Amino acid sequence: MKRAGIILAAWVMVAAAMAQTEPPKPGPELKKLDVLAGLWAIEGDIKPGPMGPGGKMTESEKCEWMEGGYFLVCHVDFKSTMGNGYGMGVMGYSKDDKGYSYHEFNSWGEAMNSKGAVDGDIWTWTSDEKMGDKMVKGRFVMKMTSAASYDFTYETSPDGTKWTTAVDGKATKK
Repeated sequence: MKRAGIILAAWVMVAAAMAQTEPPKPGPELKKLDVLAGLWAIEGDIKPGPMGPGGKMTESEKCEWMEGGYFLVCHVDFKSTMGNGYGMGVMGYSKDDKGYSYHEFNSWGEAMNSKGAVDGDIWTWTSDEKMGDKMVKGRFVMKMTSAASYDFTYETSPDGTKWTTAVDGKATKK
């Protein structure tokens, strides 16, 4: 009986301590992702190459903060000459890694993990990707041209030294 009383008292003390502490607040690095929140219309040109014959692509993207303010969640509908689909991405910031992260999943069965950095008005996202049976490096660069638009380029490289443009275009906030 004493043992149950001690366990109950300890549980009550832990619960009281937890009730008094507030959840941590997001750091200033996450505030930089605010520029990407909202509804976006994206248009691009896919270059002919390993990804297919090339052509036009459009996307409609909606990015919103998840409760708590630690992650920006984006839902994308895309249309292209290679096919149409849907994607979902999650962006955040890691204090431990001192960098941004982007995790994407789409209706074509693809999953991608990228690391991001921001320098002024330029965001650079890098990844290691599998194309067919080969691993390649990916680089997605966004140049903010205003608070409501950015130009982008997606490039690939077999080794991270010589880059080939796969897609470029423009995004406009609605």
